[in-house]
Amino acid sequence: MERVKAVILDWAGTVIDYGSLAPMGAFVETFAEFGVSISIDEARGPMGMAKRPHIVAIVTLPRVAEAWTKRHGHAPTEADIDAVYAAFLPKNIAVAARYATLIPGAAEVVAELRSKGIKIGSSTGYTREIMAKILPVAASQGFKPDSLVCTGDTPDGRPTPFMLYKTLLDLKVWPAWSVIKVDDTEVGIAEGINGGAWTVGVSVSGNCFGLSREDTAALSPGDFAERRKAAVNKLERAGAHYVVDSVADLMPIVQKIEERLARGERP
Repeated sequence: MERVKAVILDWAGTVIDYGSLAPMGAFVETFAEFGVSISIDEARGPMGMAKRPHIVAIVTLPRVAEAWTKRHGHAPTEADIDAVYAAFLPKNIAVAARYATLIPGAAEVVAELRSKGIKIGSSTGYTREIMAKILPVAASQGFKPDSLVCTGDTPDGRPTPFMLYKTLLDLKVWPAWSVIKVDDTEVGIAEGINGGAWTVGVSVSGNCFGLSREDTAALSPGDFAERRKAAVNKLERAGAHYVVDSVADLMPIVQKIEERLARGERP
């Protein structure tokens, strides 16, 4: 019988860091050091990409590029991007472990997946240096994946499928249609689609919603519904086969995908 063989989980916004908050302040603070103000929304837009391409995406925003040119007298260069990245990285390393709290239900879902014989892969836009700070914190809370692929481990990052392909090799799993990629970003969903896997978007706990648990809980029902709808729409437009509020809601989707596989359906 066809079945799901592996689930590949993103990290920030999917299994840790509710709201995907850790990099945001670091991006804003770093650009401020270079005399350019950026908003949280501008910082958040390219989330899911490796961090240097993320910086490229920010500085090519028309408003940011104009502000940079006004401040420095020229459009951002490769050397400028390298300098911003060099300033950003230690800030991100410093804050990452403080935002490594597991999203509620993540450890329980992973345990249930493993009880079904499903392997657990993971991938991230963070570097291995950053993940070295996060891994022990996550492990102490019950999350230790079978595989970890970081930015820099493959020739390119999301939305290419290279990180997904490397995970399949690490886990010794194939074909890609027996795998589910779970991610809270549009480029992460694109990675799964491009790699031939099923994709599940994470709306409320992730980047598209963009609030902490506390701030989420403080929303009025109307504001919550409006923000949730916008997050779901983003992930669906990116091609997600399913969208859930958080990874805690994953198991019914795994069942649905296994039923579709049994009928001969493919992503």
